[in-house]
Amino acid sequence: MLLDYNSLLLAVGFSAACLSLTLFGTWLTARSDKFLLTWAISVLVVVVEVFVYDAYIEAPGTALGVLTLALLLLGFSVMLGAAYQFRTGHSPLPRIALGAGISFALALPPMALGYDGLGFMLENSLAALLLFGTAHDYWKGRAEAPAQLVGVALLYTLTASSFVLCAVVLAWDGKLVLGHAPNNWAEDLSLVIVIASMTGIGALSLALNQGRLARHHKREAETDALTGLLNRRALFDLHGKLPVGAFMAVVVFDLDGFKAINDQYGHAAGDEVLKVFAEELSGNLRPNDVAARAARNSRWC
Repeated sequence: MLLDYNSLLLAVGFSAACLSLTLFGTWLTARSDKFLLTWAISVLVVVVEVFVYDAYIEAPGTALGVLTLALLLLGFSVMLGAAYQFRTGHSPLPRIALGAGISFALALPPMALGYDGLGFMLENSLAALLLFGTAHDYWKGRAEAPAQLVGVALLYTLTASSFVLCAVVLAWDGKLVLGHAPNNWAEDLSLVIVIASMTGIGALSLALNQGRLARHHKREAETDALTGLLNRRALFDLHGKLPVGAFMAVVVFDLDGFKAINDQYGHAAGDEVLKVFAEELSGNLRPNDVAARAARNSRWC
């Protein structure tokens, strides 16, 4: 049974390594999606934890026990930060620091004092909370890509539930001191779930990134780079073919004396004038109105 468990553990390690490489490679194709790099780093930390934990199974000791708990909880804290970064675009560091700080303070002291059974109970419970938090962040961002993000959230929830099960089995056993790594049916089941979840998360992350790239390219093709308004192509795609009997009003603005601004103050100043005008125009539209920059000059619709 121990050999089977070790085999499952190594399978988790190699699956996580593949996922980390996939996420890192995906980030290289879309550097603006920084959460992918954070996500890849989090999985890499978990890979290191797997192999440290394998060493702990072979030779249990306080130092290795503390290290394996710290690595797992750090990896899941970085994962939580990546989910927050994905949803908000903000730095993941505060979430990472909060998750790691609280989980380290609760789980590491018992392990360091020799209460490894209690340490593993707390580790599994805290890991589950971090994973539930990660699932929640992806769930909250599901409007961007419902199918992929709901799938990712469900897989994280399933993984978190498996850690809860491990904690419950250990608590039911009631041993505060084990002297060895936990070895029960819940641990085996959790490893199987982790392997399946990582495979699914990797596939969904690729689909998510491809969707983001497609939307990014479409946005670039339809948007004026300077002002952020629709360009001529997008305007004609949107309103170029009206049905018979349809009515539409078009207002065209041409900024008088714009060349004089470029000549006197420089093109950078002229660009700022265009940006300010675009902001004023966009801020005073009715719900059904559309603003566009129809040409590379001062003409607007």
